[in-house]
Amino acid sequence: MLYGKKDQKRHQSYQVPIFGSDEENREMPRYKLADEPVEPRIAYQLVKDQLMDEGNARQNLATFCQTFMEPEAEKLMAETLEKNAIDKSEYPQTAELENRCVNILADLWNAPKDEPFVGTSTVGSSEACMLGGMAMKFRWRNLAKARGLDVTKQQPNLVISSGYQVCWEKFCVYFDVEMRVIPMDEEHLSLDTDRVFDYVDDYTIGVVGILGITYTGKYDDIEELDRKVSAYNAEHEHELVIHVDGASGAMFTPFVEPDLEWDFRLKNVVSINTSGHKYGLVYPGVGWILWRDKAYLPEELVFRVSYLGGEMPTMAINFSRSASHIIGQYYNFLRYGFEGYQEIQTHTQKVAKYLAEKIEATGRFEIYNDGQNLPIVCYRLKEDSETKWTLYDLADRLLMKGWQIPAYPLPEDLSDILIQRIVCRADLGWNVAEELVADFNEALVELDQAHLLYHDDSEKKPYGFTH
Repeated sequence: MLYGKKDQKRHQSYQVPIFGSDEENREMPRYKLADEPVEPRIAYQLVKDQLMDEGNARQNLATFCQTFMEPEAEKLMAETLEKNAIDKSEYPQTAELENRCVNILADLWNAPKDEPFVGTSTVGSSEACMLGGMAMKFRWRNLAKARGLDVTKQQPNLVISSGYQVCWEKFCVYFDVEMRVIPMDEEHLSLDTDRVFDYVDDYTIGVVGILGITYTGKYDDIEELDRKVSAYNAEHEHELVIHVDGASGAMFTPFVEPDLEWDFRLKNVVSINTSGHKYGLVYPGVGWILWRDKAYLPEELVFRVSYLGGEMPTMAINFSRSASHIIGQYYNFLRYGFEGYQEIQTHTQKVAKYLAEKIEATGRFEIYNDGQNLPIVCYRLKEDSETKWTLYDLADRLLMKGWQIPAYPLPEDLSDILIQRIVCRADLGWNVAEELVADFNEALVELDQAHLLYHDDSEKKPYGFTH
């Protein structure tokens, strides 16, 4: 007998329509495994249905993360999910593609030809920030000991503006570093370089410049910061260095503002991180970090793995992970080239400027960013606004049409200011942007006529995904 009774029933279930199956008529397992397996087509449909009431990713204008890739890229990534990025000896061609990506980024970020740069892929730019922070801490400690400083006397510190992304707070907590935060104000919606050295001492491991603050999209003036760091270093034995958190801007600025000096053209910029899954146009999650010279990556942070009979350095915090996103990044570099990226990023910025113009034309909002730096639009209600509704209400109304557009207060010292942010990505085409404008204007009319508003006008809280 080929099948027992139990097996026969399971085999015959393949003839049962999905929505007539036993599995479809009972609760899905939640907190422990079910006793029996489920037919694959039914398992697929059950999971897909579970996700059905989530938002449309393309309408998620809260996130910088990429929500579209070409079918060929998706196919290539799906076919390489099983490749382990850490296994250089088993997958030498994958390692070669990662190495090519690092070299392409080094060229894009103007790494000096006479300095031996080094870099790696990461799981998003948060891991890259951790590596950049650790490299600064370890190097500072080694140099401080060499010049006779008692490194146990006080906690090492990192200087950054209050527009930082939460990964920097995590770094400081995880690796026992004091975060010295320079508050932003209405005149300085990015790093106030005039105040940096009020926070610097012999225990400062480095200063972080942000190429695209997530709250507003503004760039820190890294060129001016570099000049001031050079002046400091000329007068102090303690060498101060700059790490650029280019999570969004480092894959955008080189194509839109190639003459802006923020990268390795600046003497004191020693490391840069970016998110491949933001304006690198790859699905989450892949990141990258590069150091201008091996000297800025302490040897104790580098581990050796076998690679084609030799050794391959690795410095990532994570170990086993799929290489598919690295391959997706190389696909994009191959597919688009410089001109392709430039066309995409320039178009994205034009869409941001169009949206800013339309929002400003309503006469109700003060624009904080019109897409001038990162292609995002930030705005607040005018101070003399007589509207009875808040930006939280506007976010709710737009969500009824599927648009996810967050409202949130600015960081400490500006937390009484409530703003809203639209992130423009490559997949926000002109026609879609026109639909957004129409829905936006309709939402204003509906809110003006509303008899009931959900949010109190005194509320100041994050509402929606801001990073």
